[in-house]
Amino acid sequence: MDLIDAFLDALWLERGASEHTLAAYRRDLEAWRDTLEADGDMLASPPPGVLVSWFDARRTQGYQLRSNARLLSSLRSFYRWARLHGHVASDPLAGIRLPPVRPNLPGVLDEDEVERLLAAPDTATPLGLRDRTMLELLYACGLRVSELVGLSVDAVNLRQGVVRVRGKGDKDRLVPLGEEAGHWLERYIATARPALMQDTTRPALFPGRGDKSMTRQTFWHRTKAHALRAGIDASLSPHTLRHAFATHLLNHGANLRVVQLLLGHSDLSTTQIYTHVAKARLEQLHADHHPRG
Repeated sequence: MDLIDAFLDALWLERGASEHTLAAYRRDLEAWRDTLEADGDMLASPPPGVLVSWFDARRTQGYQLRSNARLLSSLRSFYRWARLHGHVASDPLAGIRLPPVRPNLPGVLDEDEVERLLAAPDTATPLGLRDRTMLELLYACGLRVSELVGLSVDAVNLRQGVVRVRGKGDKDRLVPLGEEAGHWLERYIATARPALMQDTTRPALFPGRGDKSMTRQTFWHRTKAHALRAGIDASLSPHTLRHAFATHLLNHGANLRVVQLLLGHSDLSTTQIYTHVAKARLEQLHADHHPRG
């Protein structure tokens, strides 16, 4: 087994890394290995200065600083592991630094826009009630879209008001539903879900075609249609309501550590981007409304 395969196996076994994460690491490491081997060098002993030259070449080719920063992070993880397990004598990336990357702040809907989006589906129809419930659950719990569409019926406990979510690395977490989302979920399960499914014993909470779980792509297309109907011009992403969930919690005084647990982030630094979003929103409000803004 070569070093890259051994490292990826360790990531999967020790951290429960997802297939997407493993594929990204493999692309980065294989690109670095190919660059070294083109000049007769080896992955375990890259000559000094090669990485900096490679990054300079990548910038010339149009790669952004953020892309190089992510690549450097992959290589650092690999060489830390390789040194720990005796595959390299020292860290060849020691002393390598890149300019700091400005946080890429996610677009966030304000609370009025969220209310308009949630109210857009026609809840007089089973499809509309399903969509309203999904949007309510997404905003109330801060779920990833993949987590939402992957929910099964037995993941929901209406009596306790919680939903069991399987996140990245197959890690489970319990997230409170909230009264409003619980109301819509109870109504949906009682009326709309039976109308949408031929076999209600199937596990999918939110069915698409053939009683199988709805795809992320289908939900995303429907969300964009509802946003258009609600007159929302802001740029949307599949994580729009997840971003709104985190930012609105912080705006209302929630503890960052609590938000981290609810989002299922393994590292608090990932959650800290929302403090930048909240700060940016406050600065904009000040500029718009304060007489000396």
